[in-house]
Parts: sequence; C-alpha cells; structure tokens
Amino acid sequence: MLELPFKLGIHPINWVGEDVKEHGDDTTYEQILDDIQALGLKGTEMGRKYPTDPVILQEELSKRGIQLVSQWKSVLFSDPSYREAELAAYRKHVEFLHGMGSTVISTCEVGGSLHFDPRRTPNEKEVLRLDEAGWQSLAEGLNAAGAIAQEYGLKLTYHHHGGTAVESPEEIDRLMELTDPTKVFLLYDTGHAYYGGADPLQVLLKHYDRIAYIHFKDIRQEVLDEARAEQVDFVTCIRKGVFTVPGDGCLDFGPILNELLTRGYDGWAMLEGEQDPAAHPAYEYAKRALEHMEALIKGNR
Repeated sequence: MLELPFKLGIHPINWVGEDVKEHGDDTTYEQILDDIQALGLKGTEMGRKYPTDPVILQEELSKRGIQLVSQWKSVLFSDPSYREAELAAYRKHVEFLHGMGSTVISTCEVGGSLHFDPRRTPNEKEVLRLDEAGWQSLAEGLNAAGAIAQEYGLKLTYHHHGGTAVESPEEIDRLMELTDPTKVFLLYDTGHAYYGGADPLQVLLKHYDRIAYIHFKDIRQEVLDEARAEQVDFVTCIRKGVFTVPGDGCLDFGPILNELLTRGYDGWAMLEGEQDPAAHPAYEYAKRALEHMEALIKGNR
C-alpha cells in the first residue's frame, strides 16, 4: 500500500454514477464498501447507494475501517432569494457530516447549470455564466456557509466543476479572490480543472494555500476533443467516457504528486473515475490507478 503524508480514499462514483444514473445502478453499497476495504483504502464520500440512516451507515463503515470524508452539497447562492433556505439546508448537511466525523464539505454552486439548477428548463443548451451581482451574491453565501461549517469544526471546500458557473481557471481565480480565505477553501479536482480549460498543475501551484481537499481524476483527451467538436453538454461527456482514473488518461500526475509530497499536504484525496463500471470495472481500474501512483512516487524519490 502507498505510503503517503496525505490520506487517500476513493469516491463511490467509480461504482455508481451520480450524474448518470444508469451507470452501475444495480450495484449494492455492500459491494462498494467491500471493494474499498479490499483496496486497502480508508476513506469514502457519501454515495447515493449508501444507507441514509447515520447509525446504519456508521456501522457499515466502521466494521470495514472506512471513514466518511465528505458529501457533495449543491448550493444556489448566486440568487439572493434562495440564500436563507440554502443556508438552513447547509446547516443540516453540516450537522450530518459532523456526526459522521467528516472534516470537509464538497460544495458547488448550481446556479446557471443546465443539469443542476432547478430554475432551468429542458430545452436550454448552455451554462449561464454569472453576472457581477451573481458573483457577489455567491461569495456572500459561501462566506456565510463557511462560517456555519466552522461552527462544527469543518471546512467548506468549493468544488470547481464542469457544467457549472465555476469551471474555468479564470472563474476559479475569481471565486478565490471574492471569498474569505478563512471560511472558503478549494476542493482541487484534477479532471475538472483540465475539463474547464486549466493546467491542473498550475491550479495547484496558484491556489495551494486554499486547498483543503482533493479529487484525483483523469481525462481521455480523444473523448474530450470529440465532445467539444460535437458541442455536447457535460452529462453527455460523462456518458461518452471523458473521465477515468489516474494513469488511464492524458494527465501527468507525476508533477502533481511531487508538489503535494514536497509541500507535505496532509488532507484527504479521493480517487475518482466517473465512468461506466460495466465497461471500466471500478475495482480493477482503482487498483491500476494505485499502482500507477505508486510508480510515480517511487520515481520521484
């Protein structure tokens, strides 16, 4: 097993799709957790197949020596009329994660997204970018949510994400500039950084001091090129197989891992594939990803 200064886990999205529901939909949570245990990994995020009863969930995790690290939380802070309700929902989310012993909250603004914004209609074709008022409202909402997280000893980690209003390097920069660095942190996702047009290493170097959580995800360049040529939406990109695990795509994880090791990053990182497990079996791909990362780390030493 890899010896790392940071904690390495894996997201259940490798087994069961979150945005593409048919991916792995017949997979049980027991299979997912058994595979995670067999891989020797100690952390997971919440998945849609996991038990929702905290007592049962904690029992299932504990008997396999696995920690619930985080759970995705969509927010709609760019529209001020939603803020009060969104902050109330955020507090409930924080309370659940706090009870599970989690320390970070994967948080993503869905305003403007084709797939996640409840105000959008099915016939629309593009992500709506934020105007100045939207940016200011988003920042204020995130700062308030970050303060709630702090009350419980957790950190709000913002997940820059494909198909949303914060996906490009310029949008990541803007979000970091507008938000309080003591309340809003960054969930650094290698795959989503590249999908959004950034060099993942440069995002890491530029915003390292704000990074409190990591997702390791790779990209299939040929699928991305085809998807961009066809101008398809984000969920269609997933169906086409744009994402995969480290070592199976075009990203060079060597410099990224070297930077994290050199700086002594000690937070959590999750392996992510987000692809059809029928075509790309989750356990096998995760095992290969771990072997790939181990080889890179040994090569750096």
